[in-house]
Amino acid sequence: MNAAELPTLRDELEAHGLWANKGLGQHFLLDLNITRRIARTAGDLAGKPVIEVGPGPGGLTRALLETGAQVTAIEKDSRFRPLLEPLIEWSEGRLRIVSGDALEVDEAALVDGARAAMISNLPYNVGTPLLVKWLKAGAWRGDMTRMCQREVAQRIGAKAGSDAYGRLAVLAQARCDARLEFTVPARAFTPPPKIASAIVTLRDRADPYPHLDALERVTAAAFGQRRKMLRSALRALTPEAEALLAAASIPPTARAEELDQAGFRRLAEAWRQV
Repeated sequence: MNAAELPTLRDELEAHGLWANKGLGQHFLLDLNITRRIARTAGDLAGKPVIEVGPGPGGLTRALLETGAQVTAIEKDSRFRPLLEPLIEWSEGRLRIVSGDALEVDEAALVDGARAAMISNLPYNVGTPLLVKWLKAGAWRGDMTRMCQREVAQRIGAKAGSDAYGRLAVLAQARCDARLEFTVPARAFTPPPKIASAIVTLRDRADPYPHLDALERVTAAAFGQRRKMLRSALRALTPEAEALLAAASIPPTARAEELDQAGFRRLAEAWRQV
């Protein structure tokens, strides 16, 4: 199976008079060499369930189907169904198209609880909320390979003490080992975004932290006033901030960007006991 047999994406878009919807954060990736590289980065997908969010005209969808994956594509913009539906027959039924908002969809039900890889060129305006949703997901959610703004990719993989380190890094790394795989220049998209993009992989850790809701609350307070000492920043969470820090064996004069994954886990556990 070779996607080069299909009409080009550019021709398909022009034939249907389709243009990117800026309000939905759409930027089309039409280069099959890049979409194939994304699919390869995700590993061996043959026969495996994959959930793709925001397939748009189907550039990445074609590459995923080439690998032999069983793809469930969630698309909010109904304009793209005429471009996606021919791929069902072409892939011999290995594509299912679901109309809806990925923030509201029950992915576990879509794959009957089977472990599914998440591989997407996400609309930038929903990328972070979707990542947090998937980090909280149950055993059905497999490894994630996603395109996002390069700045966001750097934030996901940032380490304590770096300028990019923040709440997103703590939450992502509580569940996954994050790696920025490669960057994609703006000129690769139609229309080109104003910033560069990157592919980041998030593969489940051997020791995932199970209480992400608690970690969300703690990091929201800690990084909400990141330049302040934690004894001040955490007062948004509890009036007993110093006692909380003592219970977690963290100096009250520490700042959020200095606290590593282990420190935030201790802080979340201490807060859960309050």
